[in-house]
Amino acid sequence: MIGRRPLLLGFGAALATPRMLGASAPAQGAVDLVLNGAWRQGGYALGRTEPRALILVDGEALSTASTDGLFIVGFDRDAPALAEIEVRSGARSTRRVLDVAPYAFPSTRVDGLPPATVEPSDPALLDRIRQEVALKTEAFASRADADDFRDGFIWPLETYRISSEWGAQRILNGTPARPHYGVDLAAPAGTVIRAPADGRIVFTRPDMHFEGGLTLIDHGQGLISAYLHQSQLDVTPNQPVRRGDPLGRVGMTGRATGPHLCWRLKWRDRNLDPSLLVGARAPRRLA
Repeated sequence: MIGRRPLLLGFGAALATPRMLGASAPAQGAVDLVLNGAWRQGGYALGRTEPRALILVDGEALSTASTDGLFIVGFDRDAPALAEIEVRSGARSTRRVLDVAPYAFPSTRVDGLPPATVEPSDPALLDRIRQEVALKTEAFASRADADDFRDGFIWPLETYRISSEWGAQRILNGTPARPHYGVDLAAPAGTVIRAPADGRIVFTRPDMHFEGGLTLIDHGQGLISAYLHQSQLDVTPNQPVRRGDPLGRVGMTGRATGPHLCWRLKWRDRNLDPSLLVGARAPRRLA
């Protein structure tokens, strides 16, 4: 069951046109720029420009286009209504402003969790959690020089039921918690988990306190997907993976009340909805 369809703009013959700063036609000294994507909170923009152009988001230099001119920009769950994307190549540049649509995120309640996974207080456990946070922070800082997101994602499970939507406001054991930055895919324990796109494994660990069995894949330019609660991990750090390769198996390790895969995605420090990249395609090569 798929709970909602992504807002895919420009995936057919016509491209959605973002509001442009300045002239409506490319000016002398401008850089070619084509964009499509899901321009909403938790979504993204896929772009094609000149190879190795500098990518700025809201005035901050955050990325560099690939050797094929491809790049991705993510919009966090609480992204503001406008996002400015600028590409620079030498002394030339082009800026565009995208309208980022708001999204009404649901609220979900989860009861029956072990108290130590909701409000841990044991000093030894808190020290373990701090160490695990440091490990995850280092892994999420990976910046592979790649554009493995260019052909979008496939679902990591062949058969599943969405048991919790991305971005839901969580109430855990009656206590309000941070939003849920994953899509929960309920499936029988042991179901094979497959890579949704090409990439490189940057982290694996079978026994994280909250996440249980955890795998992270770097798809390039700071786009990193995560797979939580696995009962079995079948990949190792630095291993390249191709779309459809097995990563591990569904379990209920860590903070979980039943077998499922929690599928997450981050672009740099921004949390994205990975399901919105299913079926995505980067803009075609510039003429």
